[in-house]
Amino acid sequence: MPIQEYTGFAGAKLQAEVQGWPEDPAVLLLHGGGQTREMWKPAVESLVQAGRYVISVDLRGHGESDWPEDGRYDLDAYVGDLKAILSELGSRPVIVAASLGGWIASVALAEDGEHLATGLVLVDAPPEIDAQKARKVSDALKKRAETDPGNLPWDVRFLDGFDVQSTLDRISKSASNIKMPVLFVRGALSELTGHEVAARFIENFRNAEFAEIKESRHLVTEERADLFNATLLDFLERRVPRFTPEYRSGSDARTLRDALGCFATGVTVVTGMNGKQEPIGLTANSFTSVSLDPPLLLVCIAKTAGSLDTLTASEHFGVNVLHIGQQGISNTFAKPGQDRFASTPWQRGDHDVPLLAGALANFECRQHEIADGGDHVIIVGEVLRAKFEPRRDPLLYFGGKYRRLHFA
Repeated sequence: MPIQEYTGFAGAKLQAEVQGWPEDPAVLLLHGGGQTREMWKPAVESLVQAGRYVISVDLRGHGESDWPEDGRYDLDAYVGDLKAILSELGSRPVIVAASLGGWIASVALAEDGEHLATGLVLVDAPPEIDAQKARKVSDALKKRAETDPGNLPWDVRFLDGFDVQSTLDRISKSASNIKMPVLFVRGALSELTGHEVAARFIENFRNAEFAEIKESRHLVTEERADLFNATLLDFLERRVPRFTPEYRSGSDARTLRDALGCFATGVTVVTGMNGKQEPIGLTANSFTSVSLDPPLLLVCIAKTAGSLDTLTASEHFGVNVLHIGQQGISNTFAKPGQDRFASTPWQRGDHDVPLLAGALANFECRQHEIADGGDHVIIVGEVLRAKFEPRRDPLLYFGGKYRRLHFA
């Protein structure tokens, strides 16, 4: 099988097996502790047959991936590995992860990584675990290492290097940040987590489903691979379908909006002064340069916007490009019915327009032309003055979510 190597946290080399057509929707498989990617073989075959591109990874300290000399098997090292892999993929995958892998994926996606995947399937990943039963599992793995030294496909040091309880604490605090489709799969006979505990945990997610595999304990992918694969494929086809959405004239406007959302933009706040010399402004990401000679730019403002009449009647207006630390300002100026400038530092520009303090760039413009743009009005401005901060990174918007730059 084709092997792909990724560079993880602190330079660790991570081996993955890839199968399927690379243009198909991707599924990233993460195994559990004391396992390797071999555990996924039945699932890999089913996924490829169902039209998915499958990447099955050996975690650090397992299988053919590096067993680091420094023994770094803490959660942050594993999360760093996963984020490194996700940053190298050509598309955002659905992550299917078991036990240890599930904990890693949950933390990685919940803590500032939700944009890196399109779905999450947690398999045998107990949200709470009885300390005595957890110790029993750990002792069994250590005993196996003692009786079969040198022949295990995993590094026994990971058992002491990974703190289960602190990991579960982090998951419980951040799970609500995950908005993508989530499936939690539990063996109906599992002794590690009861049905009630699992059901309660699912309530932390915003878009989750719960499935129990009959006649299975903790290792559902091995004990009832047939039922697990059927459950997994059903979830994928319903929640993360493999077909490419298509818009045709006259069809659902939401589909067109999603298609247009594939173009990544910056985020701006367009500002002006009303007749009472009070500042007004609103968030807009439909902004572009038009010309250098003469210096022109344009913004598109919805006809439903409360600030539209003021902006079209004003001789001058401002455009403030936001940086990565100004997401809160973007949200403030996107909400109606509040004094948006009360908590936002600003000053008057040379042409009496409000300029937001600390923005990535400020443009002061004279109205040049106004044109009709369907349900928006297109305002073209002549740039009279511009200042910018080259040491900051832009706030980005893509697919209906805020994003940030990734540097290769």
